[in-house]
Amino acid sequence: MQRKAISEEKLKELSSDDLLQALDTNAQTGLTADEARKRLQEYGPNSLASKSISPIYKFLSYFWGPIPWMIEIAALLSVLVRHWEEFVIIMVLLIFNAVIGFWEEHKAENALAALKKGLALNARVLRGGEWKNIPAAELVPGDVIRIRLGDIIPADVKLFEGEYVNIDQSALTGESLPVSKKTGEIGYSGSVVKKGEMISVVANTGENTFFGRTAKLVASAGSSSHFQKAVMRIGDFLIFMALFLSFILISVELHRGEDALELIQFVLILVIASIPVAMPAVLSVTMALGALLLSKKKAIVSRLQAIEELAGVDILCTDKTGTLTKNILTLDRPYLFASNNDEECILAGSLASKEEDNDPIDLAIINSLKDKNVLSNYEQKHFVPFDPISKRTESTIVDNTGKERKYSKGAPQVIVQLCSLDTENKEKVDQVVNDYASKGYRTLGVAATNEQGNWVFLGILPLFDPPRDDSKQTIADAIDLGISVKMVTGDNTAIAREMSRKLNMGTNIRSVTGIFPEGANFDHYTTQIADQVESAEGFAEVYPEHKYGIVKALQEKDHIVMMTGDGVNDAPALKQADAGIAVSGATDAARAAAALILTAPGLSVIISAIKEARCIFMRMLSYTIYRIAMTFDIMLFVVLTMLLFPIVGGESYQPLTPFMIVLLALLDDIPIMTIAYDNTVISSKPVRWQMGWVLSISTVFGIMAVIQTFGLFLLGIHWINTPEWQNWIQIDPEHLQTIIFLQLVVGGHLLLFLTRSRKPFFYKPFPSKILFSAIVGTQILAMFICAYGWFVPSIPWMLIGLVWAYNLIWMIIQDIIKLIAYKIIDLKAAHHLKYFDLTHRELHPFQSQANSKREV
Repeated sequence: MQRKAISEEKLKELSSDDLLQALDTNAQTGLTADEARKRLQEYGPNSLASKSISPIYKFLSYFWGPIPWMIEIAALLSVLVRHWEEFVIIMVLLIFNAVIGFWEEHKAENALAALKKGLALNARVLRGGEWKNIPAAELVPGDVIRIRLGDIIPADVKLFEGEYVNIDQSALTGESLPVSKKTGEIGYSGSVVKKGEMISVVANTGENTFFGRTAKLVASAGSSSHFQKAVMRIGDFLIFMALFLSFILISVELHRGEDALELIQFVLILVIASIPVAMPAVLSVTMALGALLLSKKKAIVSRLQAIEELAGVDILCTDKTGTLTKNILTLDRPYLFASNNDEECILAGSLASKEEDNDPIDLAIINSLKDKNVLSNYEQKHFVPFDPISKRTESTIVDNTGKERKYSKGAPQVIVQLCSLDTENKEKVDQVVNDYASKGYRTLGVAATNEQGNWVFLGILPLFDPPRDDSKQTIADAIDLGISVKMVTGDNTAIAREMSRKLNMGTNIRSVTGIFPEGANFDHYTTQIADQVESAEGFAEVYPEHKYGIVKALQEKDHIVMMTGDGVNDAPALKQADAGIAVSGATDAARAAAALILTAPGLSVIISAIKEARCIFMRMLSYTIYRIAMTFDIMLFVVLTMLLFPIVGGESYQPLTPFMIVLLALLDDIPIMTIAYDNTVISSKPVRWQMGWVLSISTVFGIMAVIQTFGLFLLGIHWINTPEWQNWIQIDPEHLQTIIFLQLVVGGHLLLFLTRSRKPFFYKPFPSKILFSAIVGTQILAMFICAYGWFVPSIPWMLIGLVWAYNLIWMIIQDIIKLIAYKIIDLKAAHHLKYFDLTHRELHPFQSQANSKREV
């Protein structure tokens, strides 16, 4: 059993000596080898646990469940009654569905495996008084380790010896600049040492580290896809309807004395052909082809359901550093005190820097010079780098005339003290610094010595991380698409607010400390917290747990949330979000947790992806309406016919043979596979599954289709019983089965032209060439099957032509009824929405406005 970790709060409170004592270790000798082995058993390895599932087990799981059971029973009954053709086609359906589902899951990446790659592989540890290199996985709390330039910190540590280290922890906390750490401060696992060297004691390892807790969130994160929920609801509705009708049919037919085994097999095949057995597979193929189109637009899909989620996103939570901004420090125009001009002040700051150290602040200042060659006129004899104690740099410079002079830059208050400014100038510096801070700038004071060797305050250098060139337009495009954009950053509120203002994202930026109480449970929220998260336009001073919590809170308010990010700190929120987006240059952990990975810089790719996703969604919606309507058509027609017309031509009658039913299901799915290439409109608002609306319009289409098919059946019965018609073309009950089979193929495929658009079928956008060709090709195949008697009794070409004419007339009738139905259903939905808004309106609007003002 693992020991309990030291909490972050306690780790901050304890001094280095107290921590060494609490961990029972020695700063001079470290742990003994025996004690280290003992602790390794108690605490566990310094690594992240992961679970793997056998690919064989995954594949076999697709043959287990209510729908697979029904298909398998039907296949077994086909064997028992020796209907081998039906058995083969049923097994093709079963295996096809399993292969598609398995391949989709196989493509998913393991987020924890990617997170583990970010850990250090080795560590320099003090064991028994000797420094040794050991695998980082063998570190235990109490180990004394050395960290230096270039190291990845292998565990959470407390620094206790050395001057300072400069640590880049942006991938963990979102801070845009490396952070200076000194004795008594904490270094987090997964951070990178950029400068300096210190000795520290290991406090927490493995899953107990800051890095490990992030990994735990990734493992537990993840919301149920709206696509999965929609498919399940549609499936439940159709299965219930099919089983209800089957129960009635079986009860009546058994009462009539039909063979039980044959009857049950027929009904099972009917149910399989009626319910959306292949719906998950067909929609997955549609999304997979859509994913291919997205990849050409520099967006790689790692989770297919993300396409549907992306289409319905109504809130975008975007990281600031490196996502909205360039993550490159830029120097703005200096504020001058003793300097004569801007270039002189920038030059002084450059001379107080050292380019070889690759410090981002130093590079930003040096690169701002109009002519960097001017530095060749100066020789840097001595340089003191920035440290957290002095909070400034200092260099001794000799110019080309031989004069020696000192330059310094650092925290403005430190440079003010160095220059011994008078009260008036001190107040002026404070005012300038505060003004810059309110605009989101970091500031540095610059000073140089004069001829008498006294320090002179030259000016203030404002630094900022500029927005990407396309960020403002991307956000505007997102808003035009009905998406609310919220900034989520680890920077302070002032910087976040100013960046948000520049990008027209709003200025109601909230610090998360004012929203989430300490120790908050990020899986359960009060209504007040969720409301605050929803109303805020951005969040500052955010840690990984907060990002995850923000997404969860918005999801609890019934929003579909998209989260962008690039670092380890973003991984839990990316995994939890409905559509997690890893931007270009993201870490492996962020890519593994995300559902969509951008390979091109900037956020403009997201807009293209959203538009494409909405097109894909409309194609899936079109298919869903079509498939539900066809279920109504097949199931209701067959059941009604068998109940009302048990005898036709003096014999027991079934309107379709089992083989026809299964063949019909396969022929229906052939053109559907090409729907991913269909032309469709791009919605100006987020689109999501509105099941009431979908089922309503599908029911209208379904009832019309049943009337259409039943009408042709009645004409066929009349034909059989009318000598004059029989003298023209003779048909019998078996021919009538073929006619109904052809009717369901022709009528069903023409119905797809109606469900693909809310407009009249002859309006743009027209069907794509590949969809149109697939439908025509399937129709030609069905006509040849019926004309030449392949697997079915043959009928003459004249009857085939009459069936086509009948369906074309009905297509026009259905299209007119469709337009009327859309208007009625939309008006009803608008009425319900208006009623809902009225019943939830504030009773005291003035009070509500006052509360809103206070919150802002």
